[in-house]
Amino acid sequence: HFTDGQLVKQGDLLFTLDRRPFQAALQQAKANLAQAKANLAFAATDLARGKELVGRNVISQQTYDQRVQNKAVAEANVAAQEAAVNEAAINLDYTELRAPVSGRIGDRRVSPGNLVLGGVTGTTTLLATIQSTDPIRFEFTADEGSFLRYQRMMKNSGTAKINNAGKVPVKLKLLDEQIFSHPGHMDFIDNAIDTSSGTIRARAVFANPNGMFTPGMFGRIQVAAGPPAEALLVPDVAIGTEQVRKYVLVVDDQNVAQARIVTLGPVIDGLRVIASGLEADDRVVVNGLMRARPGAKVTPEMSTASAVLERDPSATPLR
Repeated sequence: HFTDGQLVKQGDLLFTLDRRPFQAALQQAKANLAQAKANLAFAATDLARGKELVGRNVISQQTYDQRVQNKAVAEANVAAQEAAVNEAAINLDYTELRAPVSGRIGDRRVSPGNLVLGGVTGTTTLLATIQSTDPIRFEFTADEGSFLRYQRMMKNSGTAKINNAGKVPVKLKLLDEQIFSHPGHMDFIDNAIDTSSGTIRARAVFANPNGMFTPGMFGRIQVAAGPPAEALLVPDVAIGTEQVRKYVLVVDDQNVAQARIVTLGPVIDGLRVIASGLEADDRVVVNGLMRARPGAKVTPEMSTASAVLERDPSATPLR
């Protein structure tokens, strides 16, 4: 009841098996149940009659005890037949095979008229496979150092500060992509480090409404190293090197270029994080570095972050 490769929803009908043998088994189980209930009714009536007779010493106590036993056996037989009816009904329901999860189904492995095996026979027939795609889970391994940073971040900041949902945000890029553009969050990390590789297994969840991600794909993941924080960012081209030190040129109130030794952080969306050495109101030279020298008077032309990022349309303007 499906086309190979289509998207199916949980509960959709996929295959129908021949129902006739299971319908016959259900009818036979119901007949056995009706017979068991008739035997129980007779045993109950016989016991009620015997209870009156034994009180008048018409029948022996042994005969009365036998009638009690017959009623108990009849009750147990009714319970057994009810269980058989339930089992037969379940087997009949299983003749309609429905999708257990939502996702994309592969090609059918059987055709109409094929014999399929299942149940407790030990040998089962594969009919089709369904891959859940939305949301989709990304499994990866992290080294021990990254795991320690993750633990300290969770301990020091608390999950409530990571994001609104209290989950660590991650970003993903596929093999043919240049930036981490797919947001998601972590939902699992293993309870032990693999001693043979020194890594730990983790998992992240990503929304996949358009089916971009396919099970079995490879990609790279970027895990947050800390909770969101404000930072100063400048274009990476504004960073100069003086032996082992990094510096930027800033323009003071007298339009004189000055060198500032800075401590660098990571690159975020094409901009370099300045961990220390700059103030928020500093004017940083981003173009014409070869013509500007520390102590020289310059004629600055102000530009905004958006203008600087025009050459990188994939980057997001940041303050």
